[in-house]
Amino acid sequence: MATVQVGGVEIAYDRVGQGPPLVLVHGGGYSARMWRPQLYALADEFTVVAWDEPGAGRSSDPPPGFTLTDYARCLAAVIEDVALGPARVLGLSWGGTVVLELYRHHPELVSALLLVDTYAGWKGSLPPEEVAARVEGARRMLAAPREEFDPTLPGLFAGEPPAEFVPLLDAMARDVRPESMGAQLLMMAEADERDLLPRIAVPTLLVWGELDARSPLDVARAFEEAIPDAELVLIPGAGHVSNLEAPERFNQAVRAFCRAHR
Repeated sequence: MATVQVGGVEIAYDRVGQGPPLVLVHGGGYSARMWRPQLYALADEFTVVAWDEPGAGRSSDPPPGFTLTDYARCLAAVIEDVALGPARVLGLSWGGTVVLELYRHHPELVSALLLVDTYAGWKGSLPPEEVAARVEGARRMLAAPREEFDPTLPGLFAGEPPAEFVPLLDAMARDVRPESMGAQLLMMAEADERDLLPRIAVPTLLVWGELDARSPLDVARAFEEAIPDAELVLIPGAGHVSNLEAPERFNQAVRAFCRAHR
C-alpha cells in the first residue's frame, strides 16, 4: 500500500506489477478490494494501481463540500504519485464518472479510457424519473438507523452474486461510510458529462455487462455513439459489476485493448 496527501485528505492505493500503468477506479460503496480478480491477474504485464477513494477503504474522509472535481483532483494526484507517465484509467459505475471528470481537467494524465458499466452522471445518462427514484431510494437508505443501514443497491448482479466473492462483498458493505456514499449518490444525480464525450481524443474501451440493469445497454450505445472511435465489448451473462461476475472475460477484454493501444 502507498499513500498520497491532497489538501489534507490521505488517499491509499495498491500498486502491483511492472509495466505501463493501469489505474482501476472502483464504484460507489466499494473499495480497492473489488479489483481482487484484476489486481494480480494483470500485474504480469502492467503496473496495476487500485485506489481507495476519499471516504472509502483505508483513505480518510473528504471534508464537507467535496465535489466530483475534487475526487478527480485526488485521482490525478495518485497517477502523479505513481510517476510512470500517462495511464490507462479504468472506472466502473460511479468510478467511470470520476474518470470522465479526471479526463475533463487532466487529459495529459490519461493515455486511454476504459469505461465499465458506467454513466455520464445519472443526469447525463438516465431519464429524469429514474434519477428521481434513485435519489428517493438513497434518501430512504440514509435515513435508516446506523444498525439497519444497508448500502446494497438493487440490480448490481444479473443473478445471485458469485459465491466466491460474497464474503468480500459483505466485508466491503460493512465498511461503507453512509455520509460518503450519500454525498456520492447526490453528486451522481446532478452530474452530466455528455458535453465531454465527443471531445475525448484518446483510445476508449466500453465494457458492459449484457444484462446490466442499473446502467442498461442503451447507455452503453449512447457512449459508443458520442465518443469518437469508441470500442464496445459486451460481457455475456453479466450485470453491473462485470469484473466480479465474469472476471476472466473482463480481464481478457482489458488486456487485449491495452495491448492494442500501447
